[in-house]
Amino acid sequence: MTKTVKIGNITIGGGSAVALQSMTNTDTSDYSSTSAQLSALAAAGCDIARLAVRDMRDVEICKRYIAECGMPLVADIQFDCKLAVACADIGFAKVRYNPGNTSASGLKELVSACKSNGCPIRIGINGGSLEKDIRAKYNGATAEALAESALRSVSALEREGFYDIVISVKSSDVKKCITAYRRLSELCDYPLHVGITESGAGEDAVIKSSAGIASLLIDGIGDTVRVSLTGDPVREVEVGRGILRAVGLDRNYAEVVSCPTCARCFYDLESLVHKTKRIVKNVKKPMKIAVMGCVVNGPGEASDADLGIAGGKDKAVLFKKGEVFATMSVADAEAEFIAMLTELVG
Repeated sequence: MTKTVKIGNITIGGGSAVALQSMTNTDTSDYSSTSAQLSALAAAGCDIARLAVRDMRDVEICKRYIAECGMPLVADIQFDCKLAVACADIGFAKVRYNPGNTSASGLKELVSACKSNGCPIRIGINGGSLEKDIRAKYNGATAEALAESALRSVSALEREGFYDIVISVKSSDVKKCITAYRRLSELCDYPLHVGITESGAGEDAVIKSSAGIASLLIDGIGDTVRVSLTGDPVREVEVGRGILRAVGLDRNYAEVVSCPTCARCFYDLESLVHKTKRIVKNVKKPMKIAVMGCVVNGPGEASDADLGIAGGKDKAVLFKKGEVFATMSVADAEAEFIAMLTELVG
């Protein structure tokens, strides 16, 4: 089990719920667009939001976001240690920074600021930021190289007496990323922020991120998650929530299960599935609904469903927890199913 780290009002690690994170893609200095995007992320269920802080102008405007946004905010710093110090001083909940990018004196200053302000540091390593000697040692940005780079930065912070650390080692190569995180999980107990970086856009990116993140979460690896997608960051939160649900880490929703259909299905199952999903969209409690194609397998395959329907050529059945309680025409069964589902959802 990983150590606990407080990020604003959210605790990660130590068996806490996996937190969903995203990052604004607006101009940080544009208050109107950035504040609107932060609000949209919060409404979508984002737990932690990150902003790129490029200069002191961004630092000044971020004071407003910190004061007004209910989510913990993370400052994303590339190279400027002074900016990282300023972000810790104004109240950011965490700073994402690579300690290997600063001098020994700069690191001491950063650690001092983060200690004084209760601000954790996320060590953010990716294939493009590896130290030259580590890259040469491993002949490239291998999984082992990523892990070693991260642990080198951890050691630098530990030498300064700082342990409020979160680690990420991201790659656009799914297998490499998984291997690097598994390696880190074996070698340290700091919370891990997981994701597949530069995964792209559209369906391919969703599949790529889901494959990598889900593999780690199933292994029990990962304390915060970001799905990195090109486009609207709200979509990152939606996909991230879907991944948590798929691996059983978020059960406060209505799961709709349905069969892929075959020649035994004689009714418009696909349309009924879409209607069902619209009805249960906003459910925030554990629930399972089944829309099955035939009576032969339906109630048995979805025996744990709170409510289900299974069609046939002329008749359909309604069932709860695997027990059939009504048999009627397909049309009547669909209408009764929708009515009962609407009542169940409340």
